[in-house]
Amino acid sequence: MRVHTGEKPYSCNTCGKTFRFSGGLKIHTRIHTGEKPYSCQTCGKTFRSWSDLEKHTRVHTGKKPYSCNTCGKTFADSSGLKIHMRIHTGEKAFSCKICSKTFRYCGYLKKHARTHTGEKPYSCNTCGKTFTFCSGLKMHARIHTDEKPHSCNTCGKTFANSSVLKIHMRIHTGEKAYSCKTCLKTFRYCGDLKKHTRIHTGEKPYSCITCGKTFSDSSALKKHMRTHTDEKPFTCKTCGKAFTKTSHLTTHMRTHR
Repeated sequence: MRVHTGEKPYSCNTCGKTFRFSGGLKIHTRIHTGEKPYSCQTCGKTFRSWSDLEKHTRVHTGKKPYSCNTCGKTFADSSGLKIHMRIHTGEKAFSCKICSKTFRYCGYLKKHARTHTGEKPYSCNTCGKTFTFCSGLKMHARIHTDEKPHSCNTCGKTFANSSVLKIHMRIHTGEKAYSCKTCLKTFRYCGDLKKHTRIHTGEKPYSCITCGKTFSDSSALKKHMRTHTDEKPFTCKTCGKAFTKTSHLTTHMRTHR
């Protein structure tokens, strides 16, 4: 009847939590005492309750008695199935208190919260740089190890992370996924589209600190700065004459033909 009445006559002397049945209280008190009377005969790991031991033994037996009615995937325990079902139902039960964004899993919400708090719990052992996510640290570490596990199937070039490989592949596929809303011209990279839109908007966010002249992209500013510094990075291999622009070098090369 307590299921219907909600009566919970058994209470924990340590924390005050109440239970419907004495068995529930008995299992709960082991949290405070640390008692784990049930042990796995395979690996010796101990557990607070028989049900926890039963779940654990499936690690060794491989038994997965809970199956998804939608896709047939099987799980070792009911909680795993319950979490999996959210993929099919679209349920996102965990909500961010700051921006109200919702998530399917508690872990995803926890990670997301760091974007608001600025917490960066993962740090590089080599340079000390910190990261919000473990994946960010993992990718960063490859700068120090020079590990490049992602390779292009077409040309064999290797990359430190899969996203850069994905961008590289557009060279081979010719894919131009970014299009200008004004003139419909398409671009391989988001950055190229961003630069292009300034033709339409007239935006010139890069300015010369010497004369104040403004430019739509950083490379144009870099070229312009050579007029002030007299830097000439492009050298003729035949006579050694240097130039501020590649176009000037190309024109000069014709004098040697």
